[in-house]
Amino acid sequence: MTGSYAIHTERVDVTVGDGPPMAGYLARPAAPGTFPGVLVGMELFGVDAGVRDVCDRLAGLGFVALAPDFHHRTAPGTELSRDPTGRKRGFELLESMTRTTVLSDVRAAMDHLHAAGSERVSMVGLSLGGHIAYLAATEFDLVAVAVFYGGWLPTTDISISRPEPTLSLTPKITGRVLFLVGENDHVIPPEQQRQIADALRETDVHHEIVVYPGIGHGFLGTDRITSADAWRRVHTLLTSVEG
Repeated sequence: MTGSYAIHTERVDVTVGDGPPMAGYLARPAAPGTFPGVLVGMELFGVDAGVRDVCDRLAGLGFVALAPDFHHRTAPGTELSRDPTGRKRGFELLESMTRTTVLSDVRAAMDHLHAAGSERVSMVGLSLGGHIAYLAATEFDLVAVAVFYGGWLPTTDISISRPEPTLSLTPKITGRVLFLVGENDHVIPPEQQRQIADALRETDVHHEIVVYPGIGHGFLGTDRITSADAWRRVHTLLTSVEG
């Protein structure tokens, strides 16, 4: 899905209350006026070209999109290669994150968008960023979150899913949730997909879960047909909450 807006992009520094500024990539419509805000949660690999492309697409659709550098506390500016070496380093950096620090960073990024004129903020997260988006939805007034294959939600396998699994916080969500996952996702096996569906179904959270048959992890940008459907659903979600 392509947008109708010409866009402006820039690197920004986000003020974080408990430490040095956090870098971020910001894309917005070049047209004058105010627009809804969307945080973009990065994957393990950092705010790389793929994450920046998501921001650019959202800006073209009429949103101010900000991708915070969640590695800023330990390895600011990191962009890792999407190979086993990069993945190994990403997991090392992931273990230095805590639930407290990640939520502090999300809060700071939301404040940055509010200060820029975006009254309402949503979040789109990819893999690790999908987990962060789900977690943030349990803590903050995000009007909607789109979770692309967010892993580790029912477990305590990563530091930000402790002390209790992030999924157990589902009743605290107040916004809408769109959860997008491939049937063959090795990070989110069928049993975990069922647990996520059950947790959302057992609450009053307005949600949609989409399981793509025969698709694995990380499909955004790699599977054209699935990506197109996912973008359509994300756009519908974000525009419906702003209508």
